Amino acid sequence: MSLKVVKFGGSSLADAEHFRQVAEIIKADPSRRYVVPSAPGKRFSEDTKVTDMLYSLYELVRSRAASEVIDAHFASIKARYNDIISELGLDFDLSGEYEYIKNAVLHNSGRDFAASRGEYLNGIILAKYLGFDFIDAENVIFFKENGSFDEEKTNDILSLELKEHKNAVIPGFYGTSPNGTVVTFSRGGSDITGSIVARAAEADLYENWTDVSGFMMADPRIIKNPSIIDTITYRELRELSYMGATVLHEDAIFPVRNAGIPINIKNTNKPEDRGTMIVSQASGYDTEHIITGIAGKKGFSVLTIEKDMMNSEVGFGRKVLESLEDFGVAFEHLPSGIDTMSVIVSTSQIDEHREKVLQSVTRRTKPDSVTLEDGLALVAVVGRGMVKARGTAARVFSAISGAGVNIRMIDQGSCELNIIVGVDEQDFEKALNAIYNEFVK
Repeated sequence: MSLKVVKFGGSSLADAEHFRQVAEIIKADPSRRYVVPSAPGKRFSEDTKVTDMLYSLYELVRSRAASEVIDAHFASIKARYNDIISELGLDFDLSGEYEYIKNAVLHNSGRDFAASRGEYLNGIILAKYLGFDFIDAENVIFFKENGSFDEEKTNDILSLELKEHKNAVIPGFYGTSPNGTVVTFSRGGSDITGSIVARAAEADLYENWTDVSGFMMADPRIIKNPSIIDTITYRELRELSYMGATVLHEDAIFPVRNAGIPINIKNTNKPEDRGTMIVSQASGYDTEHIITGIAGKKGFSVLTIEKDMMNSEVGFGRKVLESLEDFGVAFEHLPSGIDTMSVIVSTSQIDEHREKVLQSVTRRTKPDSVTLEDGLALVAVVGRGMVKARGTAARVFSAISGAGVNIRMIDQGSCELNIIVGVDEQDFEKALNAIYNEFVK
């Protein structure tokens, strides 16, 4: 029988009714043996996620708020879990856990510990409701002294632990450091835990359940009702995630990618939908879907250096990049010509250093001119089928031009997996719609 690891996001475990949906999904397939839950998310649009409530608790304690204020806030957190327990008809309470957590936060257990308790408590409740074993992530997920994830130690110990449990719930988002302190991944880190568990279990499939029926071809806030991507490769997902597309935490790709385990993005509210399959490689070429997805971000600046015979000056590019490195500024792209070099950087990174960077570049390279322009947005068109489809780039540029948008920058990798164009920020949405309509509608 195949083995699946399933992760459920906060929106899938926001209340008792969602717990029932999750339980039905898990029990419908005996191969769904290991479950990774997030903390309860919002029950309605004005609601607050439990993780945010826990961060607020930590800040109240840190700012030495009045005890009655702290007590009232903690009572609202307890109420979220007690309501779930009561409505599920479970015969147990978490009074001891609540008391321990409150005392630990009051005695400086740390921000990560406070935040991690959302997943911890949700995991206990879900394990009770399913009749599964509970494995505390603190005992099987490890970080190094420098705060980075200890991949190999975790995989060795977690693999052995999972073999002792036919079915288990392992809360997401956190682990422990060598000194026993609880450490969390970045927000959305339960995706990472799910991937780590899938690798350790040598799973056949990692199902990531959320509130959408897969990975959308474009941002639904910009494109009306974008199509769902049927199959996407890890490389394509990485490109789209980097450019702002959000469904799966991008760091969650690596453990399962290295192990060759596919990911299936599924919708808790529509479990019958196929969702999106994320795979190492996708064979075949669909002529109707040349591109896989479109994503983009605003907030970039262009550093442009012009100098005659730049191309024959050894070390010219290094000098430019050293000027950025000196001030902790990373570059995004390097579209260049024979006598022109452009460096795309994040505006927020370079903003406070702009004059010093310009002075440094001028001193090091002695250019004919150097300028720094803001207001650039980047749009990435990603698709494994583009390499086999003639004229894809022409169609992209023609669509943008037809929408009356001027292209300020073009960059295409040698693998031909993506085409990146830069446009004025005010034209960002217009460019995205033009490209989507050209290839999808």
